[in-house]
Amino acid sequence: MSKSILEAKALQDEAAAYAWVEARIWPRGPVCPHCGGVDRISKMGGKSTRIGVYKCYQCRQQFSVKVGTVFEDSHVPMRLWLQAMFLLCSSKKGISSNQLHRTLGVTLKTAWFMSHRIREAMRVVGVEPMGGAGEIVEIDETFTGRIEGMPVQTIPGGASSYKNTVLSLVTRGGAVRSFHVEGTTSGQLLPIIRANISKEAFIISDDWKAYGALGKEYWMHQTINHGIGEYVRGIVHTNTIEGYYSIFKRGMKGVYQHCSEKHLHRYLAEFDFRYSNRVRLGIDDVERTERALKGIVGKRLTYRTAHR
Repeated sequence: MSKSILEAKALQDEAAAYAWVEARIWPRGPVCPHCGGVDRISKMGGKSTRIGVYKCYQCRQQFSVKVGTVFEDSHVPMRLWLQAMFLLCSSKKGISSNQLHRTLGVTLKTAWFMSHRIREAMRVVGVEPMGGAGEIVEIDETFTGRIEGMPVQTIPGGASSYKNTVLSLVTRGGAVRSFHVEGTTSGQLLPIIRANISKEAFIISDDWKAYGALGKEYWMHQTINHGIGEYVRGIVHTNTIEGYYSIFKRGMKGVYQHCSEKHLHRYLAEFDFRYSNRVRLGIDDVERTERALKGIVGKRLTYRTAHR
């Protein structure tokens, strides 16, 4: 019987865990996060020295691979960080803080904070526009959770006004990007679409009036009319993005159950990341974890800012 990836040495031995992370964050050797130096750096030795600590003899400061990442100032062992990342990356609909707390043996508060730091690592920054020449990009919105301060129940048909609005853009056969938006007017949706989709893309959406101007700005824009029971017309459909929303909603309702409005963007980053790095695109659980790990650099999330 083959061993679980969780039994791998990098996920069980602290020194091996640091070495695994360093090989991916510093593929050409240690880089001082304080001065950017790569020369005259040596690993600290001795029994009293913490694992993975280096000293830069250019700026005379000590550092580890955690400095300048979402792991900075964390006292959680590196091997537990890697276990948590693997679990969050390999669970299709996510894994709750309660489950991480029980699996890793850390406090619930620590598990919650680790989850949010990992989601921050999954967040994509500075990406190119979606959809090349003729590529199909599907657009849709959905509603989730409840806007804080609003009543739990509303009149029939008016529930969406009390829920958080999510706009998603998915390249058919490729990646997805989701955004927590204020509403569904053209002024709230079109700036995001213009900033994230290439003008050469073939856009498909439903017939919501806010999308009306897209046909004049993009190579092609086709709509599907769900109101009259139309769901597929040749290649014109939004089934891809509906499939993504199905995974997202099952995860939010079945696994996370409750999400504060201020944290919604991080949960969206998590579901976007897993979908954009899925098995169908040739990315297995281990490679997905490695890709998430590369996102830890240049991001900080303190316990205080996580609560904002």
